[in-house]
Amino acid sequence: MSDSEFSLPRQWLSREDESEDALFYATPRLVTHIDDETIEALSGFYVERLEAGGGVLDLMSSWVSHLPAERAFSRVAGLGMNEEELMANSRLDDHVVHDLNEMPELPYGDAEFDAVLIAVSVQYLIHPVEVFRGIGRVLRPGGQVIVAMSHRLFPTKAVRAFRSLEPTERIRLVAAYCTLAGSFDPAEFFDRSPKGADPLWIVTARRSTS
Repeated sequence: MSDSEFSLPRQWLSREDESEDALFYATPRLVTHIDDETIEALSGFYVERLEAGGGVLDLMSSWVSHLPAERAFSRVAGLGMNEEELMANSRLDDHVVHDLNEMPELPYGDAEFDAVLIAVSVQYLIHPVEVFRGIGRVLRPGGQVIVAMSHRLFPTKAVRAFRSLEPTERIRLVAAYCTLAGSFDPAEFFDRSPKGADPLWIVTARRSTS
């Protein structure tokens, strides 16, 4: 764990299952982890926030990115844990299998993307501040990170904070990741939970231009 993460209680980032993540994710899971209505709400948020023609990094990606079909981007890159899942994702222009819990540094150049997306997977990061520092590095000035959360998770692989904290506290925790990373403007929060479906809580932050 990096020095910057000492500001977070160590136990918050522990997990029930500390075995290698590569073993857990070796079998492809070609399923969605939120309701169809919640997926539609997330895609709608992306329509609002993502400009056409920009470069997008889908971090902790899988076989579907929930990007709006009507919006074209100059590039959609995906970073995930399972090759078969990433190969099945038709929105990706390129992808890499990369374990952020083993290697938190992102394998991309500086200022390479306009947006970085993390959809219902931030709860699995055990070095979140290092990862968010990398997100700030690969974003262009003014670019944004969009972190979407819900209440579903793999309980043995989620860090203790996301198993223990109430939703409002999880939101504050993700905002703290951005603050501790040191390169973002203050985070914003949006509740886009559809009625009668899985909740959808979104934290966004822009890379500072100063």
